[in-house]
Amino acid sequence: MPWHALESEAVLSNLDTSPDGLDSEEAAQRLDAYGPNILTEEDGISPLSLLVSQFTGPLILLLFVAAGLSLAVGVLPGREPGYTDAVLILLILLGNGLFGFIQDYRAEKALAALREMSTPDATVRRGGTVREISADEVVPGDIIILEAGDAVPADARILSAADCRADESTLTGESVPVGKGPDPVDSDAALADHRSVLHAGTTVVRGRAEAVVVATAMGTELGTIADQLGQARQRETPFEIEVDRLGRRIGIGIVALILVIAAIQLFVTATDPVTVLLVAVTLAVAAVPEGLPAVVTLTLALGSRTLLNRNALVRNLSVVESLGAVDFIVTDKTGTLTENRMTVTRAWLPDDRTVELDDDNGPELDPALSALLSCGTRCNDAKKLDDGSYRGDPTEVALVSVAAEFGVDDDDKDGGGTGDRLHEVSFTSERKRMTIVVDEFDAPGDGPFALMKGAPEVVLDRCDRVLVDGAIEPLGDELRQRIETTTSEFADDALRVLGFAYAPDADPNADESALESELVFLGLQGMTDPPRDGVAGAVTDCLNAGIHVTMATGDTPQTARAIATEVGIDASSVLTGTEVGGLSDAELHRAIEETRVFARVSPEHKVRILRALQDAGYTVAMTGDGVNDAPALGNADVGIAMGERGTQVAQGASDVVLRDDNFVTIRDAIAEGRGIFDNIRKFVNYLLSANTGEVLVVFLGTLLGALLFPEVFSASSALVITPVALLWINLVTDGFPALALGADPKSDDVMNRPPRPRHEGVLDRYTVASIIGIGVALTGTGLGVFFYALSESGDLVVAQTVLFTFLVTAELVRTQSVRLRYRLSPFSNPWLLGAVGLSLALHLMLLYTPVSTLFGVVPLGLEAWGWIAGAFVPFLVANLLLVWVNDRVFDS
Repeated sequence: MPWHALESEAVLSNLDTSPDGLDSEEAAQRLDAYGPNILTEEDGISPLSLLVSQFTGPLILLLFVAAGLSLAVGVLPGREPGYTDAVLILLILLGNGLFGFIQDYRAEKALAALREMSTPDATVRRGGTVREISADEVVPGDIIILEAGDAVPADARILSAADCRADESTLTGESVPVGKGPDPVDSDAALADHRSVLHAGTTVVRGRAEAVVVATAMGTELGTIADQLGQARQRETPFEIEVDRLGRRIGIGIVALILVIAAIQLFVTATDPVTVLLVAVTLAVAAVPEGLPAVVTLTLALGSRTLLNRNALVRNLSVVESLGAVDFIVTDKTGTLTENRMTVTRAWLPDDRTVELDDDNGPELDPALSALLSCGTRCNDAKKLDDGSYRGDPTEVALVSVAAEFGVDDDDKDGGGTGDRLHEVSFTSERKRMTIVVDEFDAPGDGPFALMKGAPEVVLDRCDRVLVDGAIEPLGDELRQRIETTTSEFADDALRVLGFAYAPDADPNADESALESELVFLGLQGMTDPPRDGVAGAVTDCLNAGIHVTMATGDTPQTARAIATEVGIDASSVLTGTEVGGLSDAELHRAIEETRVFARVSPEHKVRILRALQDAGYTVAMTGDGVNDAPALGNADVGIAMGERGTQVAQGASDVVLRDDNFVTIRDAIAEGRGIFDNIRKFVNYLLSANTGEVLVVFLGTLLGALLFPEVFSASSALVITPVALLWINLVTDGFPALALGADPKSDDVMNRPPRPRHEGVLDRYTVASIIGIGVALTGTGLGVFFYALSESGDLVVAQTVLFTFLVTAELVRTQSVRLRYRLSPFSNPWLLGAVGLSLALHLMLLYTPVSTLFGVVPLGLEAWGWIAGAFVPFLVANLLLVWVNDRVFDS
């Protein structure tokens, strides 16, 4: 029911209550009927379910199969199970799973913050008696009494109000407290315009009100948001989708390859079945990139730590990469683009002088400006706290703050009392003005003095004189028109404008009408919620990087357009929430391509805008800080909440929390995300090209060996390289070097290229071509040096050792060639140089110590090393040629 549009009497009648409230018996019955006034708790995901989910991905299942195959070797005659292989793989699985579990468990807190917003108690009138009750006992029909500082426990229709204003910024995004009163508003008014209703989760910052509760718990606007957050689409991140797809591809490819090779060996070459099974196990060990999950997790963790150092706290590891794919940012205005702090920036004096008060140099304080600022700080209820800050209505705090900056202080602010006030007529939403009477005021005339502030047109209507150059003069029509024009100009610049006036020889005992007439106009003050430092530059950087930036705010279209223009967002087209609600899905899809500013939007509108963008194929990041942002944050591909000003609700629903609330950090986070994806692509290229080469070496080497050297390969289970040797290769090359690739620095052009297409995975055409090309090159040069060594030495073990060593050294060199695409210096990553050196040292220790016998290899002499060096020449040429060709074919 549109309670905001009904008369007070109709609301009371519909709820079967009265201004005296419900009696205790009726309240108890309604509590049974409606339930307690608390948000419904959602069933969370159990820790056990989270832990199990870490071991169900395609790559994880593939590694379980590899571990099983390693153990299955033990069923072969004369063979021992591959305990070393299996244990290594299972340890990688366990570490990766536990790491992911810890991250996901911390992320299951989105609804907890909403439940913490409950007010501990509420003041109600029941049976004509005012009493305090627990907020969860409030029921529809209760009459609640609210004063400044009270949190609103439920949605309530106002019956009466005195100068009541509510801070609804966390619910609607409106940075200025909203005046509240009993008068109904239009039934189709936006949420931010429901002036006759106080909403749960908001706070009364001024005045008092009596209201009848119309909705509790999940029936409130706050409850609707909680419900939307609980129903937010559970979306996989783009990277999670890609890793799953990559795992399935690798798994299908390995199974298919093993079946093809087994069929060829059994039916074409008539190979012994025992050898066929051994080759299958060897191929599985060679093909499965055991280190991939661990390297992915560590790379994302390193990226998460880097982002934390840049004041971005990541709550979901996989989102680190998703940041790099973002091509659309939907941002709130208040607290995100702006400071969520009203600031007086401009003043106008009756000598037709506009003064910029936020100028770094600052204007000189003259008597006219001093009188204007003094009126603003004295006709004011803000209080000064012990720490020097001020508490009160943000508008009044802004007036006191700007006066203090110019040395115009009201000493009474320290005491928190009314000081020398002889009389006061409070501000109300109907009067739109406040007047006090004081003994002294630094302006022409004798005391007492009446001081007034309020809406410019209201103040101006009560003035017949004006203060110009220290003298009181009549207020003529021409100057009156100039004041009205200036007021309009200030408003066009998104400034909230107040007028100020005074009157000498005021009578404190005069009635309101007499006291507030024949005043002297002092001037205007304009205030705004200013953009945050650096936001305009960050927006420009995002636009240059091909990322669209859209504002969706609860503020007015005029304010939204002005702020958007100031920070560099295209404001040529502005749509309101009401207009969005009236669009069909097809119309909205067209609108989002043309509109970058949405004003007066509700939480439902934000979610709908987000979904339209996602349905159009965009990867969307949502930034925000309020309760109203939570559903959109939960639905976004990347939800980014503010850490300083953000509510717990917004932070709980987000993927990333900005600890400094700086939009610049979003730009930095996106750059880091792009760099992280580059690193993931590098080591996927590196791992898969090496594994492709190893698979082809095993397959082709076994077939060619049987043809070229039948006397050597006629022995059962003769292979060009053994499974334990392949495991060592994967250990020293897929381990430290691959991890070090994850720590590569960003390339210089990371923010000068367009975003990666939403459906472009890690394996793009360039990477696939590189994997195949290097795999073939590694196979050709590796088998060439193997068969050459076999023919020269006549010793299979020597040839196996040569191939073994060539594969290790070639793959270590490959760590540098895979970086050529990104134009990175060989010395730009000292961790990688150290990892390559460590791996090479470990391999040399294996060759030239007794450990070599365990691996079935022998120490190599200078001649053998010469054969390896000779094989490096064509391999390096192939690497350079492939990079040159790929750059011109795929990156042109």
